[in-house]
Amino acid sequence: MSVPEQLRYSEEHEWVSGLGGEDGIVTVGITAHAADALGEIVFLELQPGEGDTVEAGETCGEVESTKSVSDLYSPVSGEITAINGAVIDEPKVINDDPYGEGWIFKVRVSEEPGDLLDAAAYSKFIEES
Repeated sequence: MSVPEQLRYSEEHEWVSGLGGEDGIVTVGITAHAADALGEIVFLELQPGEGDTVEAGETCGEVESTKSVSDLYSPVSGEITAINGAVIDEPKVINDDPYGEGWIFKVRVSEEPGDLLDAAAYSKFIEES
C-alpha cells in the first residue's frame, strides 16, 4: 500500500500536503488505506463550506461507501479555502487517485498541527491496527 513520504497523516486516516508552505494553505484527503478499507466511495458530504473554519480532530463531513458510512475529520485547524467539486460530483475519484485528483479540501492553517504522523509512523500505525 502506497504511503507517500512527503505527506503527513492523522490517526483517522486523513493526509495533509503542503505543511510549512509560504501561503499557509494545505491540501487534505483520505489515505489509500482508508479508501481501500471503505470500498467504493459513493457519496461525500462536507459540512463546512469554503470560507468556514475547521478544527483539528473535529468531524467535518461523512464518507459513504458500499460498505459503510464513516466520519471525515479535519487533521488541521484553519479556514477552508477550496473544496474539490470533482470528488463531490464523482466520489469514486478518491478510490482511483486518493493522493492526487482525489483531494477533498484545502485549508489556510491557523496553527501548526502537532500530532500528525510522518510516512514511517503512519505505515507502522496501519500495520498495527
